[in-house]
Amino acid sequence: MSDNTQAYDVVVIGGGAAGLSGALALGRARRSVLVIDAGDPRNAPASHVHNYLGREGTPPGELLAIGREEVAGYGVEVVTGEVTAAEPLPEHSGFRVVRADGTAVTARRLLVATGLTDELPPIPGLAERWGREVLHCPYCHGWEVRDAAIGVIATSPMAVHQALLWRQWSEDITLFLHNGVEPSDEEYEQLAARGIAVVDGEVAGLEVTDDRLTGVRLAGGRVVERAAVVVQTRLTARSGLLESLGLRPETVEMGGQLIGSYIEADPAGMTEATNVWVAGNVTGLLDQVIGAAAAGLKAGAAINADLVTEDTQRAVKARNAPSDAEMWDDRYRESHRIWSGKPNTVLVREVEDLAPGRALDLGCGEGADAVWLAGRGWHVTATDISRVALGRAAEHAAEAGVADRVDWQFHDLGATFPEGAYDLVSAQFLHSMGDLPRERILRRAARAVAPGGVLLIVGHAGFPAWDHRHADVELPTPDEVLAQLELPEGEWEVLLSEEHERVQNDPDGNPTTRTDNALKVRRR
Repeated sequence: MSDNTQAYDVVVIGGGAAGLSGALALGRARRSVLVIDAGDPRNAPASHVHNYLGREGTPPGELLAIGREEVAGYGVEVVTGEVTAAEPLPEHSGFRVVRADGTAVTARRLLVATGLTDELPPIPGLAERWGREVLHCPYCHGWEVRDAAIGVIATSPMAVHQALLWRQWSEDITLFLHNGVEPSDEEYEQLAARGIAVVDGEVAGLEVTDDRLTGVRLAGGRVVERAAVVVQTRLTARSGLLESLGLRPETVEMGGQLIGSYIEADPAGMTEATNVWVAGNVTGLLDQVIGAAAAGLKAGAAINADLVTEDTQRAVKARNAPSDAEMWDDRYRESHRIWSGKPNTVLVREVEDLAPGRALDLGCGEGADAVWLAGRGWHVTATDISRVALGRAAEHAAEAGVADRVDWQFHDLGATFPEGAYDLVSAQFLHSMGDLPRERILRRAARAVAPGGVLLIVGHAGFPAWDHRHADVELPTPDEVLAQLELPEGEWEVLLSEEHERVQNDPDGNPTTRTDNALKVRRR
C-alpha cells in the first residue's frame, strides 16, 4: 500500500439519511470522514419524505442534497462510487477501502449504511408503479392516498394486519387473497367489522390508464377498480460488503415465511466485526428516514467515543515510550562501535566512477559512508536520528582529515529533511526499530536529487535466518521500491535494479548468507 494513500478516521459507506447523519456527528466531533455513496437510495422512487420533523414533504433527493451540504460544512468529504472491497489491515488497525474505479483509502473505523432492497412479489406491473401507486408503508404514503380505493394484495402472513392498518386512511379497502394465507375465522370477522372486502383468486396484474393505476386484474380476467395497491416486500439487507468482513445476515420469518434479513448490531450500531458499525435499514428493517437518521447519529457518537478511547491509549503509550532518537542512542551506547567502520560495498561499487559533487547520506550511522565519500572529494551532508552516532561520525571524519567536507545534521527524517539539491543521494539500509515512514522519506529523497544526479537505495530483502521476530514482515523488492518512489514518467532512468547476496555472521559468529537489494536511478 502506498504511503500517500489518503487516511481517514472513518469511512461511511452509504450516503442516505443514516450515513450522512453519522457523518455529521463525526464531522462535528472533528473527525476526518469520507462518505462513499453509490447513488441508489431505497426511497428514490418516492416523491416525498414524510414524518421527518422539520422536513415534512421534502423530496428525497433534496433532503440528501441538504445533508451533503451540511456535512461538507464540517469538513466531511462525500464522493459518488461503489465500494468493492473493505480489507482489514494488520492488528485491527483499520481497513483499506477500495472503490470500483480502483481508488483506495484507509479508515480506522467503518460505518456501513447501505440500506436494504425491497424485493417485490412477482406480479406484472408492480415494479413499474413502485413508489407511486404501489405502496407498502401507511405512515410513509397513507395520507397521500386517504379516502382512495386501496387494494391490499396478500403475499405474506401480514396481509390481514396490513388491511386493518390501511383502513385508518380509507373506508374503501379490499383484501386480495392472491396466494397468501387464508384468514382465520376471527380475522374474517375483524375484516367484516371494519367493512373490508375480501376477493378470492390470484392477482394477474395491474390495470393502468393514462399513466394512472385504475384497477387490479385477476387471473380469471375480472378487474377490480383500485387507485392504489399495497404489497408486502421482502426486506433484504444490502449486506455483501459486510459479509466479506465475516458478518452474516440474520433472517426474519413470520408464519414460516421469510420476510427479510438484517445485520445484527447493538443499540449503537456496533457489530461483531472489529471496528465496524452499521446504521439504518441494513440493520433496522422498519426504520423510516427519521429513524435511520437517529440511528446514524447514535452510531457516529459511538464511533467517536471508541476512537477517543484508542487515541487516549496511544497517547499514554507514546508518553511512556522512548522516542526513536532515544532508542537509537541507547543502541549505539551498547558498544564503542556497532558497525564495521567500512563503507557499504554497493555504495563503493556504484559511486567510485562518479565525479564528486554534493552528496546527501541519509541515516549515516557512525559515518563510514560519509567519510569515504568526503575522502574522494565529495562535499557531504550526513544525517542521522542519533546524536551519539553523529558524535562518533564527526570524530572519525576528523581522524581521516575530512572534517571540513562533511556537515553532520540531526534529523528525524519522518519529520524534518535537509534542504538543498544533491548530485548523489544515498540511502543505505534505511530501516528502523521504530515507526519509520520509509516510503515517504525515499520520495522526498528523490525530490532532493539535482538534474543529472543519482539516487542510490540499498536495503534488506529479508531478515536473517536466525531472527524470527519479523517472520511476518515483508520487505519490498527493488521493483516495488521503484513504484513507491512515484517518479514522473520520462524524467528518470533506471541504472540498477537487483537483488544480491552477502555474507553476514550470526550471533554465534558463524557465517550465513543474507539477501539485500539495490536500486540506482538518475534524474535526466
